[in-house]
Amino acid sequence: MAVDCDVLVIGGGIVGLSTAYALTRARPGTRVVVLEKEQGPARHQTGRNSGVIHSGIYYRPGSLKARYAVRGAAEMVKFCAEYGIPHAVTGKLIVATDRAELPRLHALVQRGRENGIPVRELGPAQISAYEPHVQGVAGIHVGTTGVCDFGAVATQLAEASGAEVRYGAEVVRISRRADRGVAVRTGDGSVVRGRVLVNCAGLHCDRVARLAGDEPGMRIVPFRGEYYDLVRPELVQGLVYPVPDPAFPFLGVHLTRGVEGSVHVGPNAVPALAREGYDWSVVRPRDVAGTLAWPGAWRMARRHWRYGAGELRRSLSKAAFTAAVRRLLPEVGEGDLVPAGAGVRAQAVLRDGGLVDDFLLRGGVRAVHVLNAPSPAGTASLPIGREVARRVLQWV
Repeated sequence: MAVDCDVLVIGGGIVGLSTAYALTRARPGTRVVVLEKEQGPARHQTGRNSGVIHSGIYYRPGSLKARYAVRGAAEMVKFCAEYGIPHAVTGKLIVATDRAELPRLHALVQRGRENGIPVRELGPAQISAYEPHVQGVAGIHVGTTGVCDFGAVATQLAEASGAEVRYGAEVVRISRRADRGVAVRTGDGSVVRGRVLVNCAGLHCDRVARLAGDEPGMRIVPFRGEYYDLVRPELVQGLVYPVPDPAFPFLGVHLTRGVEGSVHVGPNAVPALAREGYDWSVVRPRDVAGTLAWPGAWRMARRHWRYGAGELRRSLSKAAFTAAVRRLLPEVGEGDLVPAGAGVRAQAVLRDGGLVDDFLLRGGVRAVHVLNAPSPAGTASLPIGREVARRVLQWV
């Protein structure tokens, strides 16, 4: 089969573009085409998060998230510096607001040390030295955390990779033959042929895997994260997080001073009624039906309904959301919070209802599928891209 490229990448978010970047650096001359259904890069998870360069403290030692976040954080800072992309290494506080949270905070200290991350334990007075308006009974300071503009990073990766990026190219059909290669038809009727396929479709990665003839064994269940902006940004100097619940991949409502100086508050995590459902008014019957048809979604709901009810309450009630923020920042009132843009997390859910808590990469014949890459995938995107490229190049 005559081919148009060596590697076809579906998805123009930071992971897909990092993969293109890694491919052309690992093997110069590799022809890469990236197909992105939107009219520009980073329109979904990449461009709609809090912009945090994560240290890797939260993740199970030895997991892909732990290894790639620790390595990726340093590489992301270096990449931003090299290309003049706005960024800052601010450090962050993780604050226990109740003594019942202290065992989980101490477990985080241990986990950070196992992951090779410098962690400083703090008492109330030391918390105030970093963040005068933040209240807590104990905390930890993680110096390697920072912020950047991940959308600008994705744009730079596209340019630096030398790949051909085709925008407005929604994939509607995939034909794959082990002895010949892959052909992809887009919505305008165009056909692009390559030797191997990379699926970095994020919110739609399970659908793309099935289009390619591979059963992924999971489904994407979308969770919307809603943000507010803080009217008085001077109340927060850097990044402030609560102690997370280890049973969930969500980090809780936190405070993030971005590279532009504004402070974002959030996100919560509520089921979205569309894979691109950035507001309650956005409903896609096909997406809702797909979630309801997956047995894992029901099992997940039965297992975690109490947690979900709390998140839903904070979504529907600004007063409830404000109360959650006030645990960290007591001076905040409802009038200090103004609605900001939302994001949607592409969370992989297994058939048994388990939430996939690590990056999930699976290979097939002439294909590599990235099936779970929510936060900290932005931070870890450069190492993820290299790992995907390593798996791909055996076919090129």
